[in-house]
Amino acid sequence: MLRVMTFLTLASLASLAQAQDGAFVLGSDVYQAGRLVTLNAEGRDDLFVAGERLIVSGDATGSGHLAGRRVEMRGALGGDLYAAGQTVRAEGAVAGDATLAAQEVTVTGAIAGDLRIFGDDLILTGPVSGSLLATGAFLRFQGTVEGDAAIAANTIEWGPDARVSGRLILFEDDPGSLQVPEWVIPAERIDRREMEGFDKDFGKPSKYMPVTGRDLWRGFVVSAIVLTAVAAAAAALAPQTMARLRRTVLGRPGRSLLAGFVTMSALTGAGILLLLTLIGALLTPLAILAAVAAGYAGYVVGAYALGVAALSALGRHDPENLRDRAIAAAVGAVAVGLIAMVPFFGWLAVLLLSLAGAGACALVLFRPRFFVSDAA
Repeated sequence: MLRVMTFLTLASLASLAQAQDGAFVLGSDVYQAGRLVTLNAEGRDDLFVAGERLIVSGDATGSGHLAGRRVEMRGALGGDLYAAGQTVRAEGAVAGDATLAAQEVTVTGAIAGDLRIFGDDLILTGPVSGSLLATGAFLRFQGTVEGDAAIAANTIEWGPDARVSGRLILFEDDPGSLQVPEWVIPAERIDRREMEGFDKDFGKPSKYMPVTGRDLWRGFVVSAIVLTAVAAAAAALAPQTMARLRRTVLGRPGRSLLAGFVTMSALTGAGILLLLTLIGALLTPLAILAAVAAGYAGYVVGAYALGVAALSALGRHDPENLRDRAIAAAVGAVAVGLIAMVPFFGWLAVLLLSLAGAGACALVLFRPRFFVSDAA
């Protein structure tokens, strides 16, 4: 979920800057968002790309994080691949694992690790060196899997070159209804289970795993790194907009907090009202997604504003260049992470900061009429 919110935040802030395909490069990593994004990732490390249509070519050494309506990953990756959209195509080789979710998923490239695909129509033609987890209505299986495979699908079309070297677990409404040719896998290595068992095996953890102090600090470090990257990318893609947002948070904290409360209440309330109308029930997920995206955008803006305020208290000037903005983003991310670890009061403070950030977005971008007189 954090990856999805990262994509949504980058895409929305890029549109605020009126840049259809603005890119931000941090070290060897690339952050890019827009309506149509065509990226040559040759020689780059990690990729964070969001938009309506994505076309990524060239070989990258790190991992790929892609979200859009139509996603095409044509180049190779030296790490893992995470992609979500309406249609997702993975044509290049992936040295790590691949996790893909879309209405239509097509995998033609070689996957050196494990492959997880979720959707409606699934097509697998490339080789998988690890294991396979596939869930969908229709699966066209024409590739090879060196490890085990777990499949939950209503219909499976086996190609002449399809092979499973390990064990095949089939989840079926009526065990035995799906035919598996002998050339794919011998019958003695097939484990047929009822579809109801899929949630039991994959939908829930097998046992409770206590959270250790090491887990907390690992989560803190990962969260701080991601938040720093998102805030720095947003400040680079839309510097003037981010400056106005953080000035609003710091200059009018009370008004920003009130506007954030109203904004989040309106978005979540809209989801409930749409559900009650029955006709608009299909739009309820969009309203909920908009509320979550607004909350995370507020979280990013609030953290960035907190970082600027902390540096200002230490006698530093307001951010004037990319380096200053990146430092402010890092300071804010670390500060928010430390605050969040305070028992009880920490999450409340982060919630208020996120509401203030969301309120600043509403005040600056939409200028609601009942706030205009004082916010102008």
